[in-house]
Amino acid sequence: MKILMVLTSHDKLGDTGNRTGFWLEEFAAPYYVFKDAGAEITLASPKGGQPPLDPASDSDDAGTEATRRFKADDAAQKHLASSEVLSSVSAEGFDAIFFPGGHGPLWDLAEDRDAIALIEAFAARDRPVGAVCHAPGVFRHPKGPDGKPLVAGRTVTGFTNSEEEGVGLTDVVPFLVEDMLKSNGGQYRKGDDWASFVVIDGKLVTGQNPASSEEAARKLLSLL
Repeated sequence: MKILMVLTSHDKLGDTGNRTGFWLEEFAAPYYVFKDAGAEITLASPKGGQPPLDPASDSDDAGTEATRRFKADDAAQKHLASSEVLSSVSAEGFDAIFFPGGHGPLWDLAEDRDAIALIEAFAARDRPVGAVCHAPGVFRHPKGPDGKPLVAGRTVTGFTNSEEEGVGLTDVVPFLVEDMLKSNGGQYRKGDDWASFVVIDGKLVTGQNPASSEEAARKLLSLL
């Protein structure tokens, strides 16, 4: 199994002066689910190299078994620090693609032509596409083979409006994931705020929030 994981390169939280990036749990949990299943993992980001880590996700309060494992894993840290430049990556040879969240993807990956092209290529080949928390924001522009938004008529989830309100960033983010998925015709579903909730529609796997990271990765694996 060859899985492509695509992370953000964006580190500014709007005009707040605060930093953002990818959310550690949303990378670490899927990374180890895939690795422990024997998958070959390729990491990529728009700028390549070390993707920016949201500092809030590196706090003790946000720590999980997967994040603690990552912090003790020199090989995984080196792997992450040398992510490939996204524009150099092709869909060929990969069995699935997965997008970890964090607020960063709302600014770069959601608008990135290479990310959009990769998503459309995987969908056209009927290969699994997964995204968790804010990362379903990457489905803002991709189209399905029918020319309609990729999520149109599909059951999907992602970070809820109430969860965004809970972290106080409703007026900071460029768009709300829940609203965007609905406006693109997605059949949006959600569970309780901050609890694991994952949906599968065909080869599309989406998770609602950080707690959904491991389950989303396992559901993606189940499609391979």
